[in-house]
Amino acid sequence: MRILVTDGMDKTALQALRDRGHEVVEQFFEPEALGAALRDFDAVVVRSATKVRARHIDEAAGGKLRLIIRGGVGVDNIDVQYAEDHGVTVKNTPRASSSSVAELAMGHMFSCARFISAAGHSMREDKWEKKAYGKGVELGGKTLGIIGFGRIGQALCRMAKGIGMEVVAQDIYHVPGIEETLGMRYVELDELLEKADFISLHTPAIDGKPLINRENLGKMKDGAILVNTSRGNNVDEDALLEALDSGKLRGAGLDVYAEEPAKNKALYSHPLVSCTPHIGAATKEAQKRIGAEIVDIISSFS
Repeated sequence: MRILVTDGMDKTALQALRDRGHEVVEQFFEPEALGAALRDFDAVVVRSATKVRARHIDEAAGGKLRLIIRGGVGVDNIDVQYAEDHGVTVKNTPRASSSSVAELAMGHMFSCARFISAAGHSMREDKWEKKAYGKGVELGGKTLGIIGFGRIGQALCRMAKGIGMEVVAQDIYHVPGIEETLGMRYVELDELLEKADFISLHTPAIDGKPLINRENLGKMKDGAILVNTSRGNNVDEDALLEALDSGKLRGAGLDVYAEEPAKNKALYSHPLVSCTPHIGAATKEAQKRIGAEIVDIISSFS
């Protein structure tokens, strides 16, 4: 197969594909050039930077393209149904990065609870603000609400239970028997918003509308902490800023943003925000697992 890799890939996996006789081209294409380029490839591997839309599928029609692989969990940067309706298979790597994203979400929870990000920045400005940052809270004994209880949500649940948190989750699909296995329980969204001290989002973007909007922020417990490592559009950033400024929320941990690279400086520079630049799956271990899963997909497909 002739394979295009647009957003980077683990070098071991790239070599494994070449060792299997595939031709691999590593090149990023701007949106206006992507569709035409895809005509010359049997498969394309993307991460989050490249978006494969219906127009790209149309522009590639009549060419070689028959497989799109998203190196990661979410496929909302691909028009999946349109691709498959036009004979192009779409795959992702849902298992590979779950632990990495869950660990980052947990890290943001600790950072917000103990002012790690803000206090560290303060010290780099030669300040010693022990009193200002000496009012942290523990995670143990608190309630974590997980919105979206797939592989990442379940991985986060295991970590949270390990430090003594209670876990409630909201998802449209309830996994049979998992409440007993993991020691959590499913609840409706309103109950989760009302009871959780920490809320972590692990859902795909839904029609571009924020799940955590001004109304739902208002339903959250005073002093709660919100973490988003899913999709930036899942949170109304203006409403979140208001909730932070008013003291409604104690803090927010953000790895994803409505625009990326992030443009909302008022949000990412806010003293109550712990922020990272969309690095949820960016660990050496996750990238190796993603690469290995991609190799397996291509080997099975071809």
